[in-house]
Amino acid sequence: MKAIPPSESLIEYPSDFPIKVMGPTHDAFAPTILEVVLKHDPTCHEGKIESRPSAKGNFTGLTVIVRAISREQLDALYTELSGHPMVKIVM
Repeated sequence: MKAIPPSESLIEYPSDFPIKVMGPTHDAFAPTILEVVLKHDPTCHEGKIESRPSAKGNFTGLTVIVRAISREQLDALYTELSGHPMVKIVM
């Protein structure tokens, strides 16, 4: 992926950045996602995660606020979350 100069980035670093993650409802979903996020943002904690069930309760949506320090960090986090077997969608 071509590097974007900081002057052309839509995100200022460092900043708090929301990431939305959706997957099947499971007791371990939020703790598992937090484990993945902690690899990329060691400052993250349960208080930075908001959880919402889907209308039928089959899926859970999480909004995780990460401390973004670079595009590379966000790209790596998105890649790992997208490849996780519990995750259906990352936005």
